[in-house]
Amino acid sequence: MYRKIEDFERDWASESEATLKVLRELTDASLEQRVSPQGRSAGRLAWHLAGTVPELLGAAGLNGLEGPGEHDPVPERASEIVEAYERAARSVPGAVRSQWSDDELADEIPMYGQSWPKGQALSVLVLHQTHHRGQLTVLMRQAGLKVPGCYGPAAEEWAAMGMPAMA
Repeated sequence: MYRKIEDFERDWASESEATLKVLRELTDASLEQRVSPQGRSAGRLAWHLAGTVPELLGAAGLNGLEGPGEHDPVPERASEIVEAYERAARSVPGAVRSQWSDDELADEIPMYGQSWPKGQALSVLVLHQTHHRGQLTVLMRQAGLKVPGCYGPAAEEWAAMGMPAMA
C-alpha cells in the first residue's frame, strides 16, 4: 500500500513504461492469439490494461482520467491499443496528485464490495497491470513476437549483449 503519492508516481512511471514496452511489440495479427479457445485474446488483455486505468481509479473516486471504457470493443489495430493505454497512463499522476494527498492515502473507500485504503487502490492498479502484462508476454511468445525484458533482459536481449540466455 502506498503512503506517499511520490512513491506511487515513481513506481507508476516505471511500470507504465514497462507496459508500453510490451504493448509496442504487439502486431495486429497477434491480437487474436489465445492460450485456449475460452481464454482472453492478447488484444483483449492489452485492451483490459488500457481500460482498467480509468475504471479502477474512477471506482476509487478520481475524476478526469482518460482511456477507453472497460467494455468498449477491442480495436483491430495494435497501435490504437498502445495510444489508448498511453493516454490513460499519462492521465494518472495528475489526477492522483490534484485530488488526493499523502494524508488521505490511508482513508478507506468502497471498492468492489470491500473497503480499501486509497493507497491500496493505487497498489492494486500497479499489481493488476503487472499480472496481466505477464499473461500477455506468454501469448506474445506463442505468437512468435519478441518479448522485451521488464525487470531484466529477456532471452533475445541476452543474445544481443553477446551472452547466453538464462536457462
